Amino acid sequence: MRVTTPLFVGLIATAAEALVVTRATIDKCLVDSGVPIDTKGDEGWVRDVAPFNIRLPYLPTAISVPLTTAHIQKSVLCGKKLGIKVSAKSGGHSYASFGFGGENGHLVIELDRMYNVTLDAKTKIATVQPGARLGHVATVLYEQYNRAIAHGTCPGVGISGHFLHGGFGFSSHMHGLALDFVESVTVVLADGSVVEASSSKNSDLLWAIKGAGSNFGIVASWKLSTFEAPDALTRFGVTLGWNKSTAVAGLEAVEAYAKFKAPREINFRVGDYGKGSPAIEGLYYGTQAQWRKDIAPLLDTLPAGWNISETRTLNWIESVISYSNYDNVDWITPSPQENFYAKSLALKGLNGTSAQNFVNYYFDVANNVVDRFWFFQLDVHGGKTSQITKVSNSETAYAHRDKLYLVQFYDRYENNETYPASSFGFLDGWVDTVTEPLPKSDWGAYANYADARLPRATAEQLYYGVNLPKLQKLKAKYDPKQLFYYPQGLSPAT
Repeated sequence: MRVTTPLFVGLIATAAEALVVTRATIDKCLVDSGVPIDTKGDEGWVRDVAPFNIRLPYLPTAISVPLTTAHIQKSVLCGKKLGIKVSAKSGGHSYASFGFGGENGHLVIELDRMYNVTLDAKTKIATVQPGARLGHVATVLYEQYNRAIAHGTCPGVGISGHFLHGGFGFSSHMHGLALDFVESVTVVLADGSVVEASSSKNSDLLWAIKGAGSNFGIVASWKLSTFEAPDALTRFGVTLGWNKSTAVAGLEAVEAYAKFKAPREINFRVGDYGKGSPAIEGLYYGTQAQWRKDIAPLLDTLPAGWNISETRTLNWIESVISYSNYDNVDWITPSPQENFYAKSLALKGLNGTSAQNFVNYYFDVANNVVDRFWFFQLDVHGGKTSQITKVSNSETAYAHRDKLYLVQFYDRYENNETYPASSFGFLDGWVDTVTEPLPKSDWGAYANYADARLPRATAEQLYYGVNLPKLQKLKAKYDPKQLFYYPQGLSPAT
């Protein structure tokens, strides 16, 4: 039987007391500043402390719940004054729980009570608060103004994290990334100042916000350009019928089409959610007849066995709902929790040895993993006509304009299970075998599909690539003491 000495008991009490004092001190600073907070144990705290990825729970020291830009500013000032790291949490959908700071002890600024969306009738510029979720933004813009923005498909994702690091979705080939719609932002900086960043004012900050923004401040308001919501879109699906002997030829056909022949209007991916049943799914800006004409050069070169499984004509909001997996996307509350590990690749191509390695792993390893749910999505991101590639890597902090594909790998257990350490090797091995034959300049990773197990220096390089040195200099300018630190955050230049 182990006996606890009085000294050890005293140390435990002292540590617990210090935590209480720290929490009480930060709460007092916030309350004295007029900032709403969650009280530990109350309904708001319980909701706001719950991570999207239950594999990565973290305990904040305090949670502020701002309703105004001034509340955000005062929260940052309290964190700065008391030496507590500050993390902004928008939709709370971070794969790596970076909205909590990716570790215990941060001051979390919970933004999701700030979700208003308005539009200037003359300029068609939308003003969006930082805690709005994608589904709510899409719904308000469409129903009230018949306008739209390109963004991802999950309705519970917060606008801020999504836009700050890219914002790819089923309209990006046509219209660009979500961050390409950013005209200007209001930002609370690490010193507590509130500044505007636009092409004419603090332009270096706006450049950094567009691709690496979580490292530089907290966006308190977004000004976003919009486009008129289209009346006719075609949702489509093609089952591929690939096996191990035909899949490489299939990937080569997809790549040739994506690089040179896919029109701007077509947005699509190759994916598998059913263990051995790869398929194409996508969204086309136009009618079914137009889609059939434009998809023909791909279908004509695919290995035998493909079949058109779906074509549906939808309006804009119907298309958003269609790919959300829900009946209603007007969300102002968090997404259901999941228990998972994810990885990503941004690739200039997937051919030759890398394609063969992908196929071998898919059929020989992945299809034998039958004890839980997994998927891959190989999204066509670039190519000759893609709107994404019309902007250079140097024009924004987003460093993957030259990549043809974004690939997401996702491995999920039931929420009542423990994700075992032995399972990390499944996705790690898949990524390693694909990238092993590729030059380092040909691939990277997408920050919005964060892999929490990447070391900081590796993550910086994979996420930000050629833009990393400039970003580190800007980190030293705007947040040299790393108030907005998280484990994969930018390190300031020295």
